[in-house]
Amino acid sequence: MTRLIVWRHGNTDWNATGRVQGQTDVPLNDLGREQARATAPLLAALRPDAIIASDLRRAADTAAALAAVTGLPVRTDPRLRERYFGHWQGLALTEVAEHHPEEHARWRAGDPDPGAGIETLDDLGKRLGAALQDAADAVPGGTIVVTTHGGGARQGVGQLLGWDHDVLRTVGALQNCHWTELRHDPVRGWHLRAHNVGLLAAPTGTDAP
Repeated sequence: MTRLIVWRHGNTDWNATGRVQGQTDVPLNDLGREQARATAPLLAALRPDAIIASDLRRAADTAAALAAVTGLPVRTDPRLRERYFGHWQGLALTEVAEHHPEEHARWRAGDPDPGAGIETLDDLGKRLGAALQDAADAVPGGTIVVTTHGGGARQGVGQLLGWDHDVLRTVGALQNCHWTELRHDPVRGWHLRAHNVGLLAAPTGTDAP
């Protein structure tokens, strides 16, 4: 049975202030680095066989904390990057609502293609789903930790499970440095074992994309 651990990166200053990150390469802040260091032993106890990360620093540096504990190398895959948020990247969500009200309303309503140059949810799910599947295929029967981003994690997991957008909207967003666990066997295929697992901590700011 293959086990896939989809781990969201630690906190950043843009998370804390509600600013849209998307594929902007924002680093971890002090809280995020501490979250990664504190969480790494929990994941190390799962005895991972491989670590793969988005090449954006906040994910790669989160993965590095686990590598420091396990001694495993980190392989990066740009397909694991967060959703591309087009014209919104770098804006506070309040600014998005003010300057892009129609697209913001569609995004809030769950429109998979809200405009403003934002990557569609279909494209995001296919990109992340393919990266997650390739990560699992590389270590059949093993445990693989994939360090990625909140929105990308949800759509990629949904792609593997075959869940549509309406179902995914009912699934809570991953908190910083929390993870989703999937398992795969030849009979059942992919199935969800756990979601939003991690250390209990104080709130870490808004879940800005």
